[in-house]
Amino acid sequence: MISAAVPPVEQAQATVKRRWPIGVELMPGGAHARVWAPKAKRVELVAEADGLATPLDDEGSGYFSGTVPELEAGGLYRFRLDDKEMLYPDPMSRFQPEGPHGSSQLVDPHRFTWTDQGWLGRPIRGQVIYEMHIGTFTQDGTWDAALKELPALADLGVTVLEVMPVSEFPGRFGWGYDGVNLFAPTRLYGDADAMRRFVDGAHRLGLAVILDVVYNHFGPDGNYLKCFAEDYFTDRYRNEWGEAINFDGPNSEPVREFFLTNAAFWIEEYHLDGLRLDATQSIHDNSEARGKPHILTEISRAVRKAAGGRATILVGENEPQHVSMVKPAEEGGCGLCAIWNDDLHHSAMVALTGRTEAYYTDYRGTPQEFVSAMKHGFLYQGQWYRWQGKRRGMPAFGVPRPAFVSFLQNHDQIANSARGLRLHVLTTPGRLRAMTVLILLGPGTPMLFQGQEFAASAPFLYFADHKPELAGLVEKGRAEFLAQFPSIAEPAMRARLARPHAGDSFTRCKLDHREREVNAPVWALHRDLLRLRREDAVFAAQRIGGLDGAVLGEEAFVLRFFGEEEGDDRLVLVNLGRDLTLRVLAEPLLAPPLDGAWAVLWSSEDPIYGGGGTAPVEQADGAWRLPGHAALVLAPAHDFPTKSDDAGGNTTPVIAVSKGSETDS
Repeated sequence: MISAAVPPVEQAQATVKRRWPIGVELMPGGAHARVWAPKAKRVELVAEADGLATPLDDEGSGYFSGTVPELEAGGLYRFRLDDKEMLYPDPMSRFQPEGPHGSSQLVDPHRFTWTDQGWLGRPIRGQVIYEMHIGTFTQDGTWDAALKELPALADLGVTVLEVMPVSEFPGRFGWGYDGVNLFAPTRLYGDADAMRRFVDGAHRLGLAVILDVVYNHFGPDGNYLKCFAEDYFTDRYRNEWGEAINFDGPNSEPVREFFLTNAAFWIEEYHLDGLRLDATQSIHDNSEARGKPHILTEISRAVRKAAGGRATILVGENEPQHVSMVKPAEEGGCGLCAIWNDDLHHSAMVALTGRTEAYYTDYRGTPQEFVSAMKHGFLYQGQWYRWQGKRRGMPAFGVPRPAFVSFLQNHDQIANSARGLRLHVLTTPGRLRAMTVLILLGPGTPMLFQGQEFAASAPFLYFADHKPELAGLVEKGRAEFLAQFPSIAEPAMRARLARPHAGDSFTRCKLDHREREVNAPVWALHRDLLRLRREDAVFAAQRIGGLDGAVLGEEAFVLRFFGEEEGDDRLVLVNLGRDLTLRVLAEPLLAPPLDGAWAVLWSSEDPIYGGGGTAPVEQADGAWRLPGHAALVLAPAHDFPTKSDDAGGNTTPVIAVSKGSETDS
């Protein structure tokens, strides 16, 4: 029967029991096809094996359906519209073995044997996200090769894999945001069951998997939807990447059905644990003005229904940072779980690199910005934003802390530099270690980008393999986008920009996981911080109002995380500048526990992380000395075995800090 995760559709063949309202599905004795093609008066399914064309019945309202006895699992087929010579792939094709311009393949979704029956999913609270691109995550660039590296990520402390888009797209490589067959995982990374093996294997390791999906536009090459129905798209809204999707205009109900089916499809047939929704500000829907839910609200509901009780995660990218994305539907929101925090990233980049160009213009990277971001999530919550000449954001007070996804790197931001360089190349090691502490111990949901955990030498460039004419336009458009940075617009630098369609723009981005050993201190830093976050109840709490902060110097600040029990607080001291001596301590957040003292629980300057060592914080005269380019975690003086030794297993004692003394505790 039709999945309960999507709106039911009346069918002419009442005796046919389908899982989905559209697409070609295996049935006893053959297959059953159903497609929305209001542009056609006659629709046939043509099986490639024998060229036999099966006419589909006209149900009315633009739908055509029928049984195709000769089509079996693995069979290739296409649709013919109005007896025309041209044949088209299935809009709901589950696999395109020859790419988006070729035939569709009938996939049996029940052939794969899942082993994750006891998997309950993961809620957003307490998670650590890892963004990855399957094509560059390994040298082979396949699902099976990526699966072999997952045990290391589980050991690191990652809990959720966020996979960049995999819907079929043309060419030999690409980011995936130009997908055109939204139900078909690209042939470039393996077949459909290879993706299932990846998800099943991730679940065995305790890793959730969410998929980045693009519901705001289709790619410019290989999209045949308009051959079936013009109403998939609309010119009522502006979209910088292509035609806007018609979610609220005439004949939009089948369009909504298409995307709701897609959202539920990934959860049900691939056992995915949620979605990351790309550029939600470009998903235009005014249905609420007519008393109907926003399409994002319906997607949230569809995903949760398809999960059948498993916990799911829905993350939104929203450039203006509209917190309504993560508010419950009953409060007028879209019901997502979390939203990317660009404000925090932008402020961190300014602090670490000193650059305030383009969309970094309205950030200063000051201690107050970091204190505010840790306390309130977004920095802009309705204030004037000079770069765009308008107000940015909306009030976010009271939003649960896990709803803010915090990161120092992601696919866009690395590629939006002149040479796609990783952050460790653009700043000093000590500063980066200190900022990593802020992201990984802060109250938001931390996210790493592939290779960040071991300071990968590979860049991450924008790459897209298109046919020559389109490739030239993409290259030109990319250069124009980066020209918002005056330093990149400079002729000498612009001449050195990587060409998106060049083969080495793709191959240079492939990770070498042997660098985990070469850069073992960086790996140890991330592993130990994530362990501290996971095992220390104070950092794990992610409570609203669970911390406060204060500026201590031009580039230094303190965050105090409040424990559930009195006297069980934590201090995070961050100094991005020179060594700083505090001789006046008129700041109550520095006060020690009653009748107690602070101990250094963790230091970014520990030699195991490549640091230069940590001197006592409190001096003999009572002054505090904060090391430059460093971050320290202080706790009430107890034993806190949190730091791994060079062998990766044992622990070392912490250093207690009390007035005028240094003792092992």
